[in-house]
Amino acid sequence: MSTAHTKLIPVSVSKLSPKAPFTFDLQPRETDLARMQDELDLLGLRKLRFSGEIAAAGATDWEMQAMLGATVVQPCVVTLEPVTTRIDTPVTRRFLKSWPDEADLGEEVEMDADDSLEKLGDAIDLPAILQEALALALPIYPRLEGVEADHAEARPAGAAPITSIDEDAVSALSDLKKRLEKGRD
Repeated sequence: MSTAHTKLIPVSVSKLSPKAPFTFDLQPRETDLARMQDELDLLGLRKLRFSGEIAAAGATDWEMQAMLGATVVQPCVVTLEPVTTRIDTPVTRRFLKSWPDEADLGEEVEMDADDSLEKLGDAIDLPAILQEALALALPIYPRLEGVEADHAEARPAGAAPITSIDEDAVSALSDLKKRLEKGRD
C-alpha cells in the first residue's frame, strides 16, 4: 500500500504506475494559503484540501479524480462586507498524450465541449490544478444573505423607461442614414 502524496509540487509522469493509482492529499501550508488568497483576491482562505487519485486511462493517458474543499471569504458585491462560502466540488482532468500540434490547427480552432482535457506533459501540476479549480468554483457575485442589489436606472427625471425599441426612433435613424448617404454623393 502506497502513502499519499502530500507535497505542493508537480507530480512527475515518469513516477506514475499504470498498474496502481497514485493518491494525493494536498493541504497547503499557511504561506501557500496566503499566496493563493492574494492571487485570487480573497479576504480569507482556510480549510483548503485537494485529494484524489491519478490512474492510467488506456496505454498512454492518465485521469485524475479529486475533491476540492475550501472555505473562502470574499467581499459582498453590494455591501463589501465579508461573505464566507464553503466550497466542496469534484475535479476531473484527463491528460492526453496525443494532442494536436498548434501548427496543424490553423487560425480558427473549435473548442471541445469537454473542458477536463489537458495535454500530457512531463509532469502533472497538482498545485496549479488546485488553484485553477478553486478559482473556477468561487462565487462570481458573492452576496450576504438577504441583501439585494439596488436597481439603478440612467434616465432623466420624469422620462419614461425604455422597454423596447421605439419604431419612430428606428424610422428616424433610417431617414438620417439616407440623408447622410445622399450628402456623400
